[in-house]
Amino acid sequence: MLDPAQLAALAAVHRQGSFDRAARELRITQSAVSQRLKALEEHLGARLIRRGQPCRATDAGLRLIRHHDEIALMERELARDLPGLVAGPATLRIAVNADSLATWILPALAQIPDVLFDLVIDDQDFSQDWLVRGEVLGAITNHPGPLQGCDTLALGAQRFRAVASPAFCARHFPDGVTAAALATAPALRFNEKDQLQHTWVARKTGGAVTRFPCHRIASSHGFVEACILGLCWAMTPEALVRGALDQGSLIDLDPTSPLDVALNWQYARLAAPALAPLTQALKAAAALHLVG
Repeated sequence: MLDPAQLAALAAVHRQGSFDRAARELRITQSAVSQRLKALEEHLGARLIRRGQPCRATDAGLRLIRHHDEIALMERELARDLPGLVAGPATLRIAVNADSLATWILPALAQIPDVLFDLVIDDQDFSQDWLVRGEVLGAITNHPGPLQGCDTLALGAQRFRAVASPAFCARHFPDGVTAAALATAPALRFNEKDQLQHTWVARKTGGAVTRFPCHRIASSHGFVEACILGLCWAMTPEALVRGALDQGSLIDLDPTSPLDVALNWQYARLAAPALAPLTQALKAAAALHLVG
């Protein structure tokens, strides 16, 4: 049998990045954290944490952390049917993309009581990696699967529009949104993983333009404000710019060419029963906000 307190110490050290912060989270001493982790490693005969700045779990450690999260969720479900079993709120760690978080995810999460959400924010092209490593129990991803040990639910597509302010268009696109203009007009990326602007430009220009200047601002709402202020053009979720487009403070650079990004909910199969309420909430929210 695995000791739940030892597993909790392992998870806390990995997620907090150090023994002292893990101790503060668990409300025990740093020595107690070290003792619990040492006992777990000796019991299993495996190294579970790579000590460093920050501390990170090994592959074996990540598998145990996922097991810890699955057990916590299942105990929460069991407590609903057995009043004598007292279970605190379970922490559910999932990976989501920033644009989903800014537009449709939060209403779904709000439907799930007695759960503490720990959201990992990553691009939809990379969020599945967190699930593969065992660091989350579920992920919003554009990968359709199949993924070993996981189930996949297709949610629909998030629609993006290429937008800019009227003043920006007058300055950078006086002759229209041409390949030559796109090669010099400053765009905006969320971070180095964000390829939406490049995908749209490649499609718009038939692959003639592959490089263009880009700002970087890691904020979905910041994207909208930056475009309204004339700093750049960018691909933004249609839901975030619908009002600005209606008011004329933003212009759709090509209304006939939105960019639709397919999204899926992938989750650990062993935790599927405990995750069922969240899965249903995500499905319902996606039906209201996504296309397709």
